Parts: sequence; structure tokens; C-alpha cells
Amino acid sequence: MTAASVAPARESLPRHVAIIMDGNGRWARKRFLPRAAGHVAGVAAVRTIVRTAIDIGLQYLTLYAFSSENWKRPAGEVNHLMGLFRAYFREDVSELVERNVRMRIIGNRSRADDDILRMIEEGERRTANGTGLNLTFAFDYGAQEEILAAARHLAAAVARGEIDADEITAEAFAARLQTRGLPDPDLIIRTSGERRLSNFLLWQSAYAELAFVDTLWPDFSRAHFLELLQSYAQRERRFGAVAPEAVA
Repeated sequence: MTAASVAPARESLPRHVAIIMDGNGRWARKRFLPRAAGHVAGVAAVRTIVRTAIDIGLQYLTLYAFSSENWKRPAGEVNHLMGLFRAYFREDVSELVERNVRMRIIGNRSRADDDILRMIEEGERRTANGTGLNLTFAFDYGAQEEILAAARHLAAAVARGEIDADEITAEAFAARLQTRGLPDPDLIIRTSGERRLSNFLLWQSAYAELAFVDTLWPDFSRAHFLELLQSYAQRERRFGAVAPEAVA
């Protein structure tokens, strides 16, 4: 076993890891397979990483499962993705319950089919008492849409006289986001070699450490994940301050 395949000590783990799971289509194309095959392989990678997070005692994991822009994809691909979401909720929620996971979904719930919404609500209800990993799926999620909704909510509250404009603080704004109750991510990982956040947790990622890796999501393994956590453990996070030795 290499050092990279061993998790850091629990006190060195990031509290919250968020992952942009990218590269399913390219993974399939490299193998002369339909894009649907890449998405199926991507679900297997989700299971691997969720189980790894549980095993090592990670507190929060957020996965970017479907963006608000993904509705623009061909209807056949979108329908296949929705089928995979249905299968995940049917097949995996019981394991999450058994492993003490609390699952929540963030995103716009007005566009999905009614049966998916029922599955989401049922999954959240069944896992509500979990005290282990807090697993969040960003489904039909877009950070700009989230930020606009929070701004409108606060503007309406000011217009109704419920709060004064000068009472709008960063904390008050964050409390109107869909991630309220979650700590901001310490580490954001993006697979596939792309170097952008793609409308994911834009407010929440202000001080996140970023890790961009060339590995396509279906190939992203437990060892890859642990290696990135080991790298994170070596980073010095200052949140805009300077190290004490730099002041001396």
C-alpha cells in the first residue's frame, strides 16, 4: 500500500469536500461507447467515492450531479440521466441508511418529474437521522440562480420592512442560500482536466482550495481521492491573512 492510498489522519481531513464530476462523455468516446455508458460508469464512481468518504470519516461531501444548464443536452441523454437518478434512489438509499449517512439535495425542484421529486423527499426523510457523512447532491443546481434567489429574498424582506438594508451581512446572505446549514467547502475537486467551476458553489467557494485533475470521472478511484486528501493536508490555509513567521 502506497502512502497515497492511505487516508490522512482524521484531524487533517478537510471538513467539507465538493466534487465536480466531469468526463463521463469523454470516457465513453475514448472507448467507442455511447455517452450513456459513460454515465453508467460515472454512477459506479459515485458509489466508490461515497463509500470511501464514509470509511475515512469525512464529515461533508457534495457532488455536482446535474447542473441547471444540463437541461440543454439532447433529450435522450437527459432522459437517460434521469433514469440513472431514479435507479440510484431506488438502489442506494437503503445502504446510506445502514451506513448512517444523511443525504440532502440542493437545486431547483420545479423542473424534475414528480416521481423523482418523491424519491428525493423520501430519501431525505429516510436518512434524516444520519449522524455520519453528510452527503449532498447538487441536482438541477446553478450557483448564479441560487445567488439571484437569495438576493431577491432579501430585497423582498427589505421592501416589506422586515429588515433594514444595512442588516444584510454575508452571514444573512448565506442563510438564504440552498446550502444553509452546511459549512463552506474546504476543497473543491474537478475531474477531466477542465479548469473552471462551471457555476458550482460560487459564493461558498470563496476560500476553498481547488484541485483540478486530468482523470476522467469514471476512472476516479479511491486512491485518486485519498491522494488529493493527502495533498490537502499539506496545504497552509490562511484565509487572507499571513503566516505568523511572515509577520515576525
